[in-house]
Amino acid sequence: MNGGGQPASKQSMRRHNLALVLRQVAASESASRATVAARVGLTKATVSSLVEELRLAGLVVEHVPENQGRVGRPGGALALNPQGAAGVGVEVNVDYTAVCVADLTGAPRVRLTERADNRGRDAEETLHAAGRLAARAIAAARRAGLAPVQVTLGVPGLVHDDKVLHAPNLDWRHVPAAELLGRGLGRQRPAVAVDNEANLAAIGEFQERPAGAGASFLYVSGEIGIGAGLMVDGTLFRGGGFAGELGHVTVIPDGPECGCGARGCLERYAGQDALLEAAELDTASATRLGSVPAAPAAGTRAGGARRQALRDAPAETHAPVDRLAALAADGDEAAVRALAVAGRALGVALSGAVNLLDPPEVVIGGIYATLAPWLVPSLQVQLHERVTSGRWRSDRLQVSGLGTEAAVRGAAGAGVQAILRDPSAYIDLTSPEA
Repeated sequence: MNGGGQPASKQSMRRHNLALVLRQVAASESASRATVAARVGLTKATVSSLVEELRLAGLVVEHVPENQGRVGRPGGALALNPQGAAGVGVEVNVDYTAVCVADLTGAPRVRLTERADNRGRDAEETLHAAGRLAARAIAAARRAGLAPVQVTLGVPGLVHDDKVLHAPNLDWRHVPAAELLGRGLGRQRPAVAVDNEANLAAIGEFQERPAGAGASFLYVSGEIGIGAGLMVDGTLFRGGGFAGELGHVTVIPDGPECGCGARGCLERYAGQDALLEAAELDTASATRLGSVPAAPAAGTRAGGARRQALRDAPAETHAPVDRLAALAADGDEAAVRALAVAGRALGVALSGAVNLLDPPEVVIGGIYATLAPWLVPSLQVQLHERVTSGRWRSDRLQVSGLGTEAAVRGAAGAGVQAILRDPSAYIDLTSPEA
């Protein structure tokens, strides 16, 4: 039968128009139905029908003012519903697992973190534990009136088709990550997608940029490994699928051997473990989590006693990166030197990236946001000396306001963006007939 083509065409048109209207609501400040119709080029009647479908599905709310004596129905202000659909982000990194649930406006509503040394754990065990942590967050979100519909997992490694092909710092190869995380989520679990954590961090940074900020930048994620994500006009550039492995760019060809098998990689000079080793701090239980040590008063130097106390404090008292920052702030020679060397190595690698790609901005995040006061000076020196694609300006280097939250926030936001791209899939999934 050839009559089957017409209903499919109508369904495709509905899907397209629902997404068009919902994205316009998301981009607008309290627009009315008439305003949305004018902006998307559809009739008022069509937009009203689509808005009603989105409203009944809990994706938008309409704030209708009092009539105040005027004839006709007053135009209501449309907005995304913060009490409806939600995205779930999970980040499994070398030294922690984090979960964030974000509502449709992108606001984080539930946040859970578990500190763990995942290097010594089996991938299945690690992902089952991450799934259980995510299940707790999903349950809390549902109690708050949210409806999580997609889980996005971020991992520090190469990802293809929701599988981790290689994550050197976790010692994972060919891990079916979506499947294993899903088992930990239990019954009635949302769909699971998997991506590289630096890609998600770049997305998270973009989502949190203030109005008027540029939509193209190179984001650098500093953790135990080092990744990068390139945003071009608001879209993540993926290359052939594995772009962004900045940590394995060679900075000294005959340098120390890296976990990837090569020598002289950036990670061996500016990764978290390398920084802590160079600063003569313990890396055996190095996680970036923990309480932040009190900063010294402005204009004061605490002296050797305080620095020794910071070095001797047990790992569970202060996160090692926070301890490193506190030591650098106190003028500890080893800490300051380690950060200067890391900044120089980072500058060498980034100058090559800037010469090749010429991004308008470079944003450093992850642990680098905490350590920026001591990394940036030597980093800027290298960029000024080596960038030839155009005269380097210091204001092209920015520090992420999200810090170590960027990846998990981007992962949660990825679920939200999936709903905004295709609301009909959410509506069909949650309808009583589904």
